[in-house]
Amino acid sequence: MKLGFVDVGGGTRGIYGAGVFDYLMEENIGGDYFIGVSAGAANGASFLAKQPRRNFVFYNNYAFRKEYMSFKNYLRTGSYIDLDYIYSDLSGSNGEYPLDYKTLKENPMDFEIVATDASTGKAKYFSKSDLTIDNYDPIKASCCVPVLCEPYKIKGIPYFDGGLSDPIPFKRAFDAGCDKVIIVLTRPRDYFREARKDKKFVRILRKNYPVVAKTFARRSHVYNESLREAIELEEENKVIIVAPKYIGNLKTLTQDHVQLENLYEMGRRDAKNILTLENINRN
Repeated sequence: MKLGFVDVGGGTRGIYGAGVFDYLMEENIGGDYFIGVSAGAANGASFLAKQPRRNFVFYNNYAFRKEYMSFKNYLRTGSYIDLDYIYSDLSGSNGEYPLDYKTLKENPMDFEIVATDASTGKAKYFSKSDLTIDNYDPIKASCCVPVLCEPYKIKGIPYFDGGLSDPIPFKRAFDAGCDKVIIVLTRPRDYFREARKDKKFVRILRKNYPVVAKTFARRSHVYNESLREAIELEEENKVIIVAPKYIGNLKTLTQDHVQLENLYEMGRRDAKNILTLENINRN
């Protein structure tokens, strides 16, 4: 059986997924394929690099630094989140908490990262081969939140957050040959997006990125349809959904140590209760 993982990310709420994958690392439970969206791509990188607790430090320590995200960054660069600080200054080989690139590269697990092409509005899937030592630009592109950040360019092509174009990319996992897919959400499984909440962002994007604005306008529909399909596939035992029962008032970029730590521990508990080897391997 080929086992795949999907982590949908969600800003600092991604600490829930960090808890899930830290538990799996400690139990030596791995898979064959991982696809990450936004913060989910960062979780995937640490998972393949076999570095438990690494992402916990990013979400619950570094994310509180002004260099990480602040209005000072926004005024200086046009981007609230300094993606280069996170994935170069901190994560580089000489950084404060380097990503173990060698282990990631040698891990036989396939790894894909979803970003959204700002010129077409379509999903771009980067692979592990697109990552090189101290160059983690695909992760930066996947984490580039529209409106709050200027698009992140790779080889001259601008990218935004992968959650706009393929928010729950389990189909990509099945296309890669997976027989069973574990989907890690960062909102409750009964949460469906409301289109009205995206309207103000769509209006802002329409001026400079009209194609992306159209993709953003459809995000809630795409997310909701994907979630409904995932729930149906779960009934067929092709998918296992791991999702928090409650996230309090945590939003995408919330900075609250207590809530973040609680969500991390919830991820660990849910993984322990749901992702047993028996459950994963059951046909």
